[in-house]
Amino acid sequence: MRSQGQVRFIRVSSRLQVAAAALVAVALLVWVAIMGFALVQQAMALRQKSVLNAREAAVARSENRVQKYRKDLSGVEADLQRRQDFIEKTVEGAIGDLPSAPAQADGSDAADASALKKISMVMPEAAPLARMEARQIAFVERLTAYADQRSEKAETAIRRVGLNPSLILASEQSDAAKGGPLELLTTGANGQVDPRFARLGASLAKMDALEQGLAGIPNTLPSNLAAISSSFGYRRDPFTGAASFHPGIDFPGPTGSPIFAAAEGKVVWAGPRSGYGNCVEIDHGNGLKTRYGHMSRVEAHVGEMVKAGAEIGKIGSTGRSTGPHLHFEVRIHDRPVNPRPFLEASSSVSEEASAGSAAGSNG
Repeated sequence: MRSQGQVRFIRVSSRLQVAAAALVAVALLVWVAIMGFALVQQAMALRQKSVLNAREAAVARSENRVQKYRKDLSGVEADLQRRQDFIEKTVEGAIGDLPSAPAQADGSDAADASALKKISMVMPEAAPLARMEARQIAFVERLTAYADQRSEKAETAIRRVGLNPSLILASEQSDAAKGGPLELLTTGANGQVDPRFARLGASLAKMDALEQGLAGIPNTLPSNLAAISSSFGYRRDPFTGAASFHPGIDFPGPTGSPIFAAAEGKVVWAGPRSGYGNCVEIDHGNGLKTRYGHMSRVEAHVGEMVKAGAEIGKIGSTGRSTGPHLHFEVRIHDRPVNPRPFLEASSSVSEEASAGSAAGSNG
C-alpha cells in the first residue's frame, strides 16, 4: 500500500490462505448438506402424501365395488360377461387359443383383491362372481405383460437390421384405407372400457403390428449360394470399367439354381425389366421391397402372396449380365440399401419372427 510517499507490503502466509480456503469449503459443504437434507425431507413428504392418497383411493374403490355388488348383482354378472366377450374377441385373434386363466388373482392390484375378498365374506351368494372377476383381472394383466414382452423382442430384432420400429408402428396405425362394420367393445353397461382392458387391447395391437412388420423384413437368404461376386456400393462397371454404383449384391451360381423370397410379401413385378433381365420384385409392406434380377425363369406372378423361403425363380444371365448369377436388392421407399446387414442378421431375425408368424426355411 502507498501512503504519504511510502510503500508498505502486507504478506498473507500460505498457511493462512489454506485455512481461509478450508473455511469457505466447509461453509459451502454445510450449505449443500442443509439444502440436500431439505430436498430429501420434501421428497419424503410428497411420497408419503402420494401413498396416503393411493390408500384412500383404494379404500374408496373397494367400498364402491362392494356397494355395486350389493345394489345390482345381476348388473355385475352382465358386466363380467361383457368383460369375457372383450377378452375373447380381443385376444383370440391376436394370440390364438386362450391360455388357462390363473386360479388366483395374484396379478390384480390391492384394491381389487381387498374388494373381492370383502365381497366373498359379506355376500356368500356373490362369491362365485367375485372369484370370476378376480380371475379375469389377473388374466388380463398377465396377457398384457405377455404381449409387451413379445413386442420388446420384435423391436429388438427390427433394430438389429437398422430399421426403426416406430416407423412400422406409425405405418400400421395410420387411418389411411381402413374401414369395416362397427362392433364396439365394452366392459360396462355405460359403454365404457375398463382401463386395464383397454391397455390389453393396445398392447396386443402393438404386438401384432411389430410382428407383422418383422415378418416382412428379409430374414431368409435368397440363394443357397455362399459366394458373392459383387457387393453393394462402389465398383468398376464390368462392361465399361468406369466407376459405378451397384445397388445390390450378386450371387454367382449355375443356371437353374433356385431363388427364394427373402421374406413374406406380395409380388408386384414379375417379368423383364431394363438392366435386370427377368426380374421379380416383392413388396413386404412399410416401404420395404426386395428385387431379384437376371433370372433364367420367373416362377412368381404379380399379385401373388409368397412366404419367406418360397421359390420364385431360377438363376440365369438375362439382362445386363456377364454370367449366371442372382442380383439381389433391398429397397426402403424405393431407395436401395445395403442388403448385407439383413443377410447377416437373417438367423436372429428369423428366430424372432417365428414367435409371431411362420417363416419359410432358409435357402
